[in-house]
Amino acid sequence: MTQADSKIMQMPQVLAMGEAMVEFNQSPEDPRRYLQGFGGDTSNFAIAASRQGVRTGYVSAVGDDLFGRMLLDLWRDEHVDTRFVHVDSQAPTGVYFVSHDDDGHHFDYLRAGSAASRYRAQDLPREALAGAQFLHLSGISLAISVSACDAAFDAMSKIRAAGGKVSFDTNLRLKLWPLARARATMREAFSLTDVCLPSWDDVTAVTGLEDRDAILDALLSHGVKVVALKLGREGCYVATPEERRIVPPYPVQAVDATGAGDCFGGAFVARLALGDDPFTAARYANVCAALSTTGYGAVAPVPRAEQVIRALAS
Repeated sequence: MTQADSKIMQMPQVLAMGEAMVEFNQSPEDPRRYLQGFGGDTSNFAIAASRQGVRTGYVSAVGDDLFGRMLLDLWRDEHVDTRFVHVDSQAPTGVYFVSHDDDGHHFDYLRAGSAASRYRAQDLPREALAGAQFLHLSGISLAISVSACDAAFDAMSKIRAAGGKVSFDTNLRLKLWPLARARATMREAFSLTDVCLPSWDDVTAVTGLEDRDAILDALLSHGVKVVALKLGREGCYVATPEERRIVPPYPVQAVDATGAGDCFGGAFVARLALGDDPFTAARYANVCAALSTTGYGAVAPVPRAEQVIRALAS
């Protein structure tokens, strides 16, 4: 084995690209107090994939500030490779606040001009993209800025040219862009996507369709090879060009579904990277996501592979 071969082997199997932020969640006991946590769909995905036993890396930027250092420490603790995270001394790390009232929970973001939104195509880790099996992105990865969107499309093209695959979660946030632009941009993204991980509310808005099979047909028509339509408590609907199947949920007493869709995606792609077929991977991912809802937060309750395997065996 050459030195170059050895270096490629040490590269992540799964890369995730997008924006992570520091979260402040309002305390139900005292509205003036906020509990600090972490958020960001692709960051949650990367941590979930790492906990399932695959080499995982994150592609993004953080500010040269306390919050950026906190995120870097989080990823290192979770064995997510941080070599591909730029530290931008000219821009802050994104922050968001969660408040609660009788109408539910509400999100307020301080992410305009964030370090991640300034990410550019020339910042991409070309060697890592050439060696990875999967690159995962989301609608948010495309929506945070024009330069980040351009970088995302360049990354998708590069990994596919090198023989890797693209995983894409629709994750529609209309606070970031208008629906018409989201639809047009995501249609382009679908044409570069191998594995699509849509949620029901997002994909119905993006496609304008309400029938499950029509949605699967539409996504497959763009060239997507695998679709795992997340249906929450109903499990998921998995389709390839040859077969489609409902994969039933794993029953648990859920207390908090925050990040469950990201957990599903990370587990699903991790299992694909480890050699599972899509239907076996979906069964595993359903269990992983269900277990993550039995605790609070998007990161802390994400189970590790041994916990999921025990649950599957039982």
